[in-house]
Amino acid sequence: MNFRGMLLGLTALPLALSEAKAADAVVVAEPEPVEYVRICDVYGAGFYFIPGTETCLKVSGYMRYDIGVGFLGLQDVIDKKDFAEGEVDFNDTYYKRARFALRIDARSETELGTLRSYTALLFNYTTSAPDGVTTSTDSLSVDEAFIELGGFRIGKAKSLFKTITYDAGGVMNDDRGGIDYGPDNANQIAYTFRSESGLLIGAALEEGTGTEYTLDSYLPHAVVGVSYKQDWGGISAVVGYDSVWDEVAGKIRLDINASDRLSLFLMAGYRSTNDDLGPNSPNYFGAWGGDWAVWGGGKFEATDKADIVVQVAYDQAEDFTAVVDFPYELVPGLVITPEVAFQDNFDDDLGDEDGELGGFLRFQRNF
Repeated sequence: MNFRGMLLGLTALPLALSEAKAADAVVVAEPEPVEYVRICDVYGAGFYFIPGTETCLKVSGYMRYDIGVGFLGLQDVIDKKDFAEGEVDFNDTYYKRARFALRIDARSETELGTLRSYTALLFNYTTSAPDGVTTSTDSLSVDEAFIELGGFRIGKAKSLFKTITYDAGGVMNDDRGGIDYGPDNANQIAYTFRSESGLLIGAALEEGTGTEYTLDSYLPHAVVGVSYKQDWGGISAVVGYDSVWDEVAGKIRLDINASDRLSLFLMAGYRSTNDDLGPNSPNYFGAWGGDWAVWGGGKFEATDKADIVVQVAYDQAEDFTAVVDFPYELVPGLVITPEVAFQDNFDDDLGDEDGELGGFLRFQRNF
């Protein structure tokens, strides 16, 4: 082939390639319509429909950082340098905890009522002093994980002994000084009836927690309670049976909304004790000293951003605590809460005449 023939061939090549491409052209399909996330307002703010389903989902939680001093800090920890040099000295230092809480709430409607699954996970980085030596540890815990259908619930959740009468006063450290008001979260099977008039009736079978209270037979712990809420406040009562130690405990609570800014509460508890084991004998539901305990306090909305929360508690063992919180919303979603606490035991035989002070500071970003 001479040079002129090669040139003509190269000139015709682009045209041939163009025709080949036209013959093999790919047809692009029309894009599928985008299904945007739909708001689900049936169950309150924050829920949205999972695309392609009728299930509503809410993802929420918080990031928290806590600092504690005094009896809310770490006390009598070993001085590491002195110990290495052959001396034994003790110091007080800070308690600190960084926590990320993640809550996932999924709900849908069925012919048997609302089907719900709920999980709350806690990711913690905490300072502590096991055996008097300070250290820091990571932890992950399942705070709650349960399924609900209608009024039935099964899984790990807050004890009905707490939820019927709520927490104590709404302060951060509301169970100090040995005057706790109920057990930790535990596995349970529960049923709760709620009426539109504000009446709630609940019953639960619970497993218990820890080496003292986790079930050691097929007989579960049992709780029954009732509450009635109105605009003026509410009244509630609950009774629990500890099947491990064969003991009972009960609480009754009165809430009063004195004004749009001021709410008050008074709660009393009574428990049975084992005379052979003393006044502080084990009782899964009655977690205070002696037979009885009382709690009181309130919340005052000082401004749109600042509150004052107060709680005092006292039990038959003469334990006393007083706590004051000052939560302040710096910007929407970020709350800073200083706390001052005092605890004492008025029993002269214990030799504790001065009591102890503690301080706590919390930064919390909610979402």
